[in-house]
Amino acid sequence: MALNPFFQQGSPSEQRLVQDLINEQLKIYGIEVTYIPRRFVRKETIIKEVTSSKFDDNFLLEAYISNYDGYTGAGDILTKFGMSLRDEVTLIISRERFEDFISPFLTDSDEGDYEIITRPKEGDLIYFPLGKRLFEVKFVEHEQPFYQLGKTYVYEVKCELFEYEDEVIDTSVEELDTLIQDHGYISTLSLSGIGSTASATAVINTGYVRSIYINNDGYDYSSAPSISFTESPVPGGTAQAVAITTSVSGSDSIKEILFISPGYGYTVAPEVTISGGGGIGAAITCSIETNLYGIVSILMNINGVGYSTNPTVTVQSPNVGAAITAKLTSVLNTSSGIATIRISNPGIGYTFTPIITIAPPETIVGFGTYKFNEIVIGSKSGTKARVKSWMSANKILKVSFVGIDTNKSFILGENIVGSSSSAVYSLKKYNDFDVYDKYSENDEIETEALSILDFSERNPFGSY
Repeated sequence: MALNPFFQQGSPSEQRLVQDLINEQLKIYGIEVTYIPRRFVRKETIIKEVTSSKFDDNFLLEAYISNYDGYTGAGDILTKFGMSLRDEVTLIISRERFEDFISPFLTDSDEGDYEIITRPKEGDLIYFPLGKRLFEVKFVEHEQPFYQLGKTYVYEVKCELFEYEDEVIDTSVEELDTLIQDHGYISTLSLSGIGSTASATAVINTGYVRSIYINNDGYDYSSAPSISFTESPVPGGTAQAVAITTSVSGSDSIKEILFISPGYGYTVAPEVTISGGGGIGAAITCSIETNLYGIVSILMNINGVGYSTNPTVTVQSPNVGAAITAKLTSVLNTSSGIATIRISNPGIGYTFTPIITIAPPETIVGFGTYKFNEIVIGSKSGTKARVKSWMSANKILKVSFVGIDTNKSFILGENIVGSSSSAVYSLKKYNDFDVYDKYSENDEIETEALSILDFSERNPFGSY
């Protein structure tokens, strides 16, 4: 039988009155919290697992605290991995306020990566100003109280203390964004504010190995073979060289020979011996120059700072008409600049010590101030990361999310460029995995465990 049409189960005007009274109560007895919706950046398509998310918006909202005697939940728990906080709080917010003042902004988002925009959703954050803490929404009760006058008027939001992992919090509100400034997986970049150009000096002499001829490049080398020469008649004048291999049709063979020193004092061409490397078949001979002078060694004066790639090295030409200009190749050690310079051609006909010119690094003088949460980009690798903190005094840059969109890592010596600050410094040292969590003691536990048990033993728990 149908309901009595002369009695209403809550008229729109009555429902409106109840909603207005609730809104007024919340404004009087509630607190002002900040609602921060979660934006899904990347999600696995098979099991719909969210692998990347960020929080880049915020809305002020009044809420009533249901807890009357402190936080609920499990509280502080001492686990085998350290201290774990399980504080919870229950907040009541107006359904009308959320649907009228938050949902429309989420609906109009151009990104289209918000979910459940008509009500608070699990996974969103709420900033609790009394404790200055971020809470994550774990459950939303939307039917409590149960349909008074045929309608519900509030959302009961059950929240748990937010455990930061690798989410991006960039709401443009400093108080919110800096809550997780030193948490999560952080890479520490030691930068160089001032780069310097390497310099070197040439030494010339006669009786050196003028040319090397690869008669047979060999095959099946698993590593570069060693190259040795018979001794020079002059002490200290024995030639030294290294082999550079290349892969041809799946087999490694000798590509070229570079001199560490072509030696000096030879009166007859030395014999060249190839050993090691696992390959066979290579054969090399050489010729010498006994009259005219060429470059026989390179002395590094300054190794330089700020190099990310091998710089070009040029040599002053000799002033003899039929002479040949030497050719040099730099060998880079990104942590200490130019390690050495090898000689690919010692040249011929020098009557003076030639000037060696080494190209400068990309950045001679660093400048600028990195901004919190901005994206920095490696000039060579293209690697992106997000700034956590910048200490200009010792030029330490802490970043997170290394390899955003590229899954690459930074290269020592490259420039680290701020996308919004335009700050530029050169990378000289890189620690790619620091965990900043004041409650995480995994490293300490592991260190203590290793001092008790020796896992190199076959049975670390006994003598049998």
